[in-house]
Amino acid sequence: MLTNAHRNTELPAPPPRPPWEDLVTAALLGTDRRALPPALGATGKEAPAALLDAAAAQTVRRRAGLRPAPAAPLPEPAADDPRPPLPPAARHRLATLLTDHPGTGGGGRRAAAPDLMELLPQWLSLANARGYGPPPELLPALLNAARGRTDLRPLALTFAGPRALWLARLNPDWKFALRATPGGGVALPPTDDPTRIRQLWEEGLFAERVALLTALRAQDARTARALLASTWPTERAEDRLMFLDSLRTGLSADDEPFLEQALTDRSRNVRSTAAELLSALPGSALAGRMATRAASCVAVDHTSDTPTLTVETPHECDAGMERDGVSPKPPAGRGERSWWLGQLVEAAPLATWRPRLGNRTPAQIVALPVADDWRGELHAAWCRAAVRQRDAAWSRALLGTPASPDAAGPGAVSLAERAKLLAALPAAERADWVAGFIAAHGLSEAFQLLGVCAVPWAGPLGRAVVDSLNIARDAGSYPWSFSGVMGLAERCLDPAEAVRLEALTATPDEPEDASPGAGGYWSEAFQRLVTTLRLRAAIHAELPPPPQPDPPAHPTPRQN
Repeated sequence: MLTNAHRNTELPAPPPRPPWEDLVTAALLGTDRRALPPALGATGKEAPAALLDAAAAQTVRRRAGLRPAPAAPLPEPAADDPRPPLPPAARHRLATLLTDHPGTGGGGRRAAAPDLMELLPQWLSLANARGYGPPPELLPALLNAARGRTDLRPLALTFAGPRALWLARLNPDWKFALRATPGGGVALPPTDDPTRIRQLWEEGLFAERVALLTALRAQDARTARALLASTWPTERAEDRLMFLDSLRTGLSADDEPFLEQALTDRSRNVRSTAAELLSALPGSALAGRMATRAASCVAVDHTSDTPTLTVETPHECDAGMERDGVSPKPPAGRGERSWWLGQLVEAAPLATWRPRLGNRTPAQIVALPVADDWRGELHAAWCRAAVRQRDAAWSRALLGTPASPDAAGPGAVSLAERAKLLAALPAAERADWVAGFIAAHGLSEAFQLLGVCAVPWAGPLGRAVVDSLNIARDAGSYPWSFSGVMGLAERCLDPAEAVRLEALTATPDEPEDASPGAGGYWSEAFQRLVTTLRLRAAIHAELPPPPQPDPPAHPTPRQN
């Protein structure tokens, strides 16, 4: 029992506590530059320890005195994903692809084990084509992989579906998913609701407006153009450029009046984009004006023994040419008149040249000699026109035969331009051309061309690549100069080629003049290639087309 003496005894007053801000300041500046608060009663060598002790005690007090915040409302559930789930083997494969971090050999060597992360894009592409949905537990790992690889994002977000957007709204590390999705994942109003469409167009965020314009254009191009025209004068220049770029999809002659008005825009970039779009419409007035200008610059000279193309470059870049998208100022090191000529020929419809140049075919026109060293400039402009207009006949003529000496450069058409021209050809013809190129010129110059061929590579192309790699191995050089082609082969060769490649995995006998150890390195590279091809074959087997639902049963008619 407490006595009266005990009751009257006063407890000692707690020592004064220095403000938290003073402790933070002393910690940031250092105790040798900032004296501790007097309440701590420590100086010199004792100051750092006293500061840490005081900070620890204050931290406990601050945490203990924290009042609980009211509970936040639960987020809305994620939208349903109606796609069928992955088969168990494919689910396990995806988990392996997302968690594997293969090592690489030192000294420039590529390890024999396949790089599973490089197979992830192909896995996602196939899963999307088959229509499967993602396992929920693997979505965080998938979003983390896409966060680190921008090239993976379109495929990953398509496969992840609506739940990826739901997660991205809860985790700022995955905000890229909202930026990469049209409209930031916001549901757009129906295209037959003009009131809500107008409200979103006038009040929505820029990403939502772009998504709305794109969706509306796919359904009703006329209404989309009218919506864009209604606010066009008040839009920012950078926004006008983005809106104009959305017209590329489904571009038609109906867009010409709007684009013609955009030729007078106050922004040079907007004027240039409008001119580019109009030049892609062969029947547009701009295309006609460009055809007239370009045709006046190129003619056939019949006075010599061999018909020859002659070139007369423009003498000035007048206001009409500038309005139609011709840039008057050339880049450094480029002549003005040749710069203007290239832009005119590039923008003119390719149909201009046959009647202008003696009713010759594209191949015959390309074969004509060109006077005064204008061949390179003229052919380069025709290449850009063929790519822009996706003209297979002109692309074929400008490519020429793959075995010709000019095909490997540095002829009038560079390898980069040839790669773009190949994209206008059918996939089978493209593969045959590149196979012929490799057979004639080897793999050293073929990397850009292989990148535009359809996957998996057609049989002749795959065999040409393997044969050239085998020749390089027999020559005794190291495989590192072909690492880019090897990487493409791992992604693009038909998996059936693994059987044929098996014989190349053995270490060959090295000739006397071979690089030391080259045979072992080639064996390792082919082992990696074979293993990767077999993994790709397994992935295809694990992702079969999902079973189709049975049609509804109809009642059997009753028999009388």
